[in-house]
Amino acid sequence: MDPFFTEIGAAVAAFEPVPNPFDEVQPGGLVRAAAERLQADLRGGFVAAGVPAAPLFAPGAGKMFGVLVVAAPDGRIGFLRAFSGMFAGQWNLPGYVPPLFERDARAAIEPAGEAVVKELHARARAFAASEALARHRGHSRTLAAAQAAEFASMRARHAANKLERRRARSELGAAARDDDAVRRDLHELDQASRADKAERRRREAAHAEQQREYAQQLAPLERRLAALERLRRMVSRRLMQRIHDCYRITNARGDTCGLRELFAPIEPPAGAADCAAPKLLAHAYAHRLRPLALAEFWWGAPPATGGRVAGVYYPACREKCGPLLPFMLQGHDVAAPRQFAPEANVASDLVIVAEDEWLVVVDKPHGLLSVPGRSASQGDSVLQKLRARHPHAAGPLLVHRLDLDTSGLLVAALDAGSHAALQRQFVRREVRKRYSAWVEGEVVGDEGTIELALRVDLNDRPRQIHDPVHGKPAVTEWRVVERSAGRTRVLLWPRTGRTHQLRVHAAHPAGLAAPIIGDRLYGRGGDRLLLHAESLALRHPVTGEWVTFASPAPF
Repeated sequence: MDPFFTEIGAAVAAFEPVPNPFDEVQPGGLVRAAAERLQADLRGGFVAAGVPAAPLFAPGAGKMFGVLVVAAPDGRIGFLRAFSGMFAGQWNLPGYVPPLFERDARAAIEPAGEAVVKELHARARAFAASEALARHRGHSRTLAAAQAAEFASMRARHAANKLERRRARSELGAAARDDDAVRRDLHELDQASRADKAERRRREAAHAEQQREYAQQLAPLERRLAALERLRRMVSRRLMQRIHDCYRITNARGDTCGLRELFAPIEPPAGAADCAAPKLLAHAYAHRLRPLALAEFWWGAPPATGGRVAGVYYPACREKCGPLLPFMLQGHDVAAPRQFAPEANVASDLVIVAEDEWLVVVDKPHGLLSVPGRSASQGDSVLQKLRARHPHAAGPLLVHRLDLDTSGLLVAALDAGSHAALQRQFVRREVRKRYSAWVEGEVVGDEGTIELALRVDLNDRPRQIHDPVHGKPAVTEWRVVERSAGRTRVLLWPRTGRTHQLRVHAAHPAGLAAPIIGDRLYGRGGDRLLLHAESLALRHPVTGEWVTFASPAPF
């Protein structure tokens, strides 16, 4: 029998469709029991026999693990286990299915190829740190700084000259005389103005010439560095192509396809086919095991970008597994993905907090979209309900939005002018918003400010991640107001309005390190997300007076 097969249950009478691997619904039944058995082993401190789990809890070192419930040819039900990528530099660990690639083919390619890439990388780094390049770059920076200072001094002098000429012209005009002396003085003032402009042009030309001389000395060095980097990228890309050619992907029908063919016309991303799910399916097919259900969960410290919590189940990623898993599951009856959807018939009548002829403020319930979704099943929304309430208004036009999972105050304009006036306040960050939330665990400290730049996770939309390089600035102030039964109530003031800002800032290790309770994206799902927009203050779009609206949190 397959040594990776762990028996878990009795034979089943009839096979149900395989749950979709991209399903956001939490797993249940045998697959959850299998995952909990693996989690129990990890909780005991070992990934495998004699392999400690402690490295997983180093900063950013957590990993996805997966289990696949399968039916053996003799009818027994069991499960396989896998981890994504490598663990502690190892592809193979006792009890875990092996990687999907052809080991001998990859072993003949990778070591030598990586040695070449590392050598090219070392050469590029050495040249980038060379004395010649540093000296010429330093000269260019020094020249640029000196030219900027000289130009600034000249501009200040010219500005003072201009003011003096303006004063002189004003005095000449006040004299109300029209004689040769006045005309001569005005001509001299015009000549002085032309002289300043001519000086600026000469200085600009001289600076440009100096910059050209330095650029001619620096350009060959920069071209050489760029060529080294380009060569390293080309060799690295070709090595990755050869490695990807070591993967042959088989589906349930027995069809086989190359990894690069599945991702064509683009190249597969790094790590494609090394996730837990494709490893599990490939091993099952190779040993005539019928896949029944799959579950993947995170274990260990969250990644540096945030967005993963130990023990929480996540669907397969779209970037690495999107083209891969549908092919591998061909030949099976696979259920359609059950995406998280708005709650049916939630709050048929909106709670109106305030209303006049220019704006309306509502208390949005959780589970109701702010605006209609893309599918027909996601048509119900705050906007649709407001349009039904005001069928003859030029609006309603929502000025901002709340997540489907978030409840609380939402403002809409009833005409275009009010909408523009309110939008300006949001763009200028003049609107004052306060949220109330319960978060998991004990928050360290009583108050503070979180500054973590955010961007969308391109591999796993709509999740957002922290990216200090490419992310947009995001700032949240917070204060603890209650601690109870291992959880903390906090007040949150978003100073920027990024997507999922409060949820990411709460969950991220560099934020509160405490996911909001019920957060299915950044924490553990539950009955609802305990996040509520409880206060909103802004200037009325017509009167200009400050108005404040309140809605106490319902939890």
